Amino acid sequence: MKMPEPVIAKNDTTVKWIIGIISVVVFAVVAALPKIHLGIKLPFDAHIFAAVNAAINSTVSVLLVLAYVLVRNKKYEEHKKVMLTAIVLSSLFLVSYITHHLFAGETKFGGEGGIRTFYLILLASHIILAAIILPFILFTAYRSLTGEYAKHKKIARYTFPLWLYVSVTGVIVYLMISPYYS
Repeated sequence: MKMPEPVIAKNDTTVKWIIGIISVVVFAVVAALPKIHLGIKLPFDAHIFAAVNAAINSTVSVLLVLAYVLVRNKKYEEHKKVMLTAIVLSSLFLVSYITHHLFAGETKFGGEGGIRTFYLILLASHIILAAIILPFILFTAYRSLTGEYAKHKKIARYTFPLWLYVSVTGVIVYLMISPYYS
């Protein structure tokens, strides 16, 4: 099967700026979240957003694995559709994540001992990798959409496992902290 035709024109200078700005703004907003709580009482439990986030992350994890299988089987058009769906869902995740933190605030993990240590190590690795994965995802998509498949493949070797790790650990973090939501 042949590779898909490029969808957008190559413009590295502009795209680097756009991806850089988006990445910095998203990082700044997420980093500021612990200091911001709207204090508005919603007519429903604001932690529903956390459950939605876990569902989205679970779906993205499945899509990433499916996309990997598709590309290995040279089903490039299907791979592209699945990956674009994963990007759209990850964008919705970000909106829901921000909304959850604005309305629900921070929740402290209540576990003790070894489980607390495990949780904190998992959370730290998740946060660090989540903070750096966005530009990788955007550059990987850009290289594909411009038809630069050799560069796409080269960066995807790093993006895929990191993104999969972030999405899977996001679900695990949710499952571990959700009992402490009040």
